[in-house]
Amino acid sequence: MVRSALLLSPLLAINAIACVTANAATPAKVLVVGDSLSAAYGLNMEQGWVSLLEQRLQTTIDGATVVNASISGETTRGGAYRLPPLLKEHKPTLVIIELGGNDGLRALPIKQMRENLTMMTNESLNAGAKVLLLAAEAPPNLGRRYTSLFRGIYERLAESERVETLPFIVESVFLNKTLMQNDGIHPNAEAQPTLVDVVWPTLIMMLEGDSQ
Repeated sequence: MVRSALLLSPLLAINAIACVTANAATPAKVLVVGDSLSAAYGLNMEQGWVSLLEQRLQTTIDGATVVNASISGETTRGGAYRLPPLLKEHKPTLVIIELGGNDGLRALPIKQMRENLTMMTNESLNAGAKVLLLAAEAPPNLGRRYTSLFRGIYERLAESERVETLPFIVESVFLNKTLMQNDGIHPNAEAQPTLVDVVWPTLIMMLEGDSQ
């Protein structure tokens, strides 16, 4: 038995090296599952921050691609339903989840939202992808308790599942009327590069970690 193991070990080593080489050669693919903020609401798709992110990625990482599976009006429930087939089809190396805002606008139950985001995170991790959660904010008129619990979902989920999270990406432009569309909710075209800047440092750190 020992002799057989010794004879097989070079083959196992070769297979292991081949697997590592294949993984290292796999181009970075980012899957974005979001709502109107990521679906370029009110803009041409190429003006949105997700398209701009892909352009920047492609100048930094050879072969990098971004799949934008965002839908205006999407909730965490819809995202959780749509994610499994998206993972199977695209096989991303990293998933950005930008959902929750519409849950807050509809005052949907905190527990339901937490379960949906947890499901999406676990599905992504089980598929071999890293996860970046982009937090949303609930309307202040829903009360301090609801907004506090809402905000805490992302931090607690990131900590329990050991994934990355970022605060509300629109926060950096929300109070600047010149960077918002007339509805006061969606950033305009001028604001989109700023949204990329918010996401970029964390995203590139996660992707470059794959190539090391």
